[in-house]
Amino acid sequence: MDFSELHFALGMDVHFVSPESENFKPKTWPPTSDCIVVTDHAGKVISRYGDPIWDLSPWAERRMNLNFRIISNLNTATSDACVDMAKLICAWWLWGPRSVNTAGTLNRRFTQLIPLFKLCARKNIEVSDLYRHPEVVDELHSGFSSSSAQSALILLHVLYEYRHAFGHTILDKEGLRRLANNISRHERSQTAYIPPRIWLYQVNRLKEFIDDYLVCADRVADCYNECISLYIDRFGSLDAIYESGERNIDEFSFSRNFEPFSYYAEKHNLLATVMKWTLKAGAPKEKLTILSLSSYMTLASRVGMAYLLNFSLMRVDEAWKLRIGCLDVENDPQFGAIYTLGGITTKTIQDSDARWVTSPSTQSAVTVLTHVATLKMNTALKRSSISIPKDLIEKPWLHLRQYEPWAPGTWSGEKFQTRPAYPSYLSLLKSNPVLFDLKELTITEPDLEYARLLTPSLGASYNVGKVWPLGWHQLRRTGAVNMQASGLVSDPSVQYQLKHATRSMSLYYGRGHSRVNLDPVAYATYVKTMYEVLSKEITRLMTPRFVSPYGESRKQNLLNIVSTSDAKKLASSARKGLVSWKETLAGGCVKRGHCSLGGADTLIHCGGGHGKGPCTEALFDKERVPELIVLQSVIEERMELAPLASPYHESLTLQHKAVSNILITLEEGAL
Repeated sequence: MDFSELHFALGMDVHFVSPESENFKPKTWPPTSDCIVVTDHAGKVISRYGDPIWDLSPWAERRMNLNFRIISNLNTATSDACVDMAKLICAWWLWGPRSVNTAGTLNRRFTQLIPLFKLCARKNIEVSDLYRHPEVVDELHSGFSSSSAQSALILLHVLYEYRHAFGHTILDKEGLRRLANNISRHERSQTAYIPPRIWLYQVNRLKEFIDDYLVCADRVADCYNECISLYIDRFGSLDAIYESGERNIDEFSFSRNFEPFSYYAEKHNLLATVMKWTLKAGAPKEKLTILSLSSYMTLASRVGMAYLLNFSLMRVDEAWKLRIGCLDVENDPQFGAIYTLGGITTKTIQDSDARWVTSPSTQSAVTVLTHVATLKMNTALKRSSISIPKDLIEKPWLHLRQYEPWAPGTWSGEKFQTRPAYPSYLSLLKSNPVLFDLKELTITEPDLEYARLLTPSLGASYNVGKVWPLGWHQLRRTGAVNMQASGLVSDPSVQYQLKHATRSMSLYYGRGHSRVNLDPVAYATYVKTMYEVLSKEITRLMTPRFVSPYGESRKQNLLNIVSTSDAKKLASSARKGLVSWKETLAGGCVKRGHCSLGGADTLIHCGGGHGKGPCTEALFDKERVPELIVLQSVIEERMELAPLASPYHESLTLQHKAVSNILITLEEGAL
């Protein structure tokens, strides 16, 4: 392969590694046996590429080795070849794109893949040939511990993504899917997937709140600041209020000392909005108190966080630690504008700069969170009794305590750094009953079908007629599924909304991640779900929804099943990689490997528009009929405008013929 030194550099974060270091870049790829891998602080060579043990101690500042003898000591026909590939993979992690920055990370990755190297050596196959042996791949999951299986899957997936630059394929897409499914089958439990209808309802309701808040944000600030000023003018300072006794620091003290809060809400044109989100329909305005303003602002923070969790694959404790300025927009030459959230992860301090790819729509949620946090911080700064670290003044958390004199607990003396606990999603609903309509969250039969399709092990709490028990952790898995599973959803409008909502995220996660340091757990969630969804999509193919242009017998032949009721065999074939599936405009294709005819983007060869009959490996989806009819009309309109006998007109004619053939096949299949 062509070697470009621009793509290779040692990323080890130690003070004596620099571009001038002898081991900063390998001179060739693969590296030669005398290539220097490790030097100490004085520049002394510690380990070379050909050594059976790489001593990482100078980097780790403690004893740490990569011992390749663990593999070579098996003394099989391929053990030496397996060692060679293990070294090459470690070298890729050291010098390749997204190189590791600590010795511990390199050691951990090597340890996680040792079961793979040893399995190949015992089976007398080379690591680079593993994907050609599905029966061996099926054994691979059993060698991984429960804590390392998913990490190993991600490492192998990333190697597959870089297979052309790396020069080898360890597991291809079918092998990765098979491994992912075997890992999933041995998990004790699985997080519930929120059905599309319910997921879209809560997302749209959160967005409605955010949009409402943004419309009146300036008025919220004016009202809030006036109420704070009323206390300062009356008592001299916020600190003086707490010295005057508890009588002046509760929600009713406001109306005793000033006008009822509804007066100020009307004055700032906030009455309707605050009542909409804090009181039940029909409640009188007199029900509003000054605490309603704080409740509304706190709800804004919670809603903003919920929206971010829907579109970032973040864990709730990570979202809770985000600070002002967490949203970043990077212009990528391949993907355009990439929106990411940044913050310190809970897993490793080294990942303090990890990013979560998010949807552009989260910009409005971050704006709301920033607005509320700024108002609360300004109030906290007026309290001389509160000591606030400089870094938190400059970049406050997005979620702060209430520091208004009317809010309960503001005199408790808690240190500023002591964070309030984050609420559960269900408790947010209970404390804010007007946020969601429980009828909309009630599970229907189609909801349950979708949920069980992705989570077969759902418990008794998930049943028709019950309210879906929303949880923060469900948002991560549901987001990962929605990025790639819109094909599982039959409702065209819901399918479109899912694609639109997650488009930017799925584009970046699905096609590469070399420019942004993606949070590893989020990326792992995406990859694991991708292979899981692929198998779910394949198992749908046995239903009457999918039709072969050559009849039912051809379809059964393609799917390697005896009858349309042979679900177990089809599912097994999907896990073993015997059935492939790529979505197309007309349904999909079961051809393994690359389609040189552009089947995913054009229907000419799929539908036989070229006059040679439809593709023998195509399956057409009955639920695509409305879209195909629209496509047919669009093609006809363009044919009228295209110059006759031009290549463009000829292409449109072939496409029109293909779409017509497909519609005829689907109409016949519906009879």
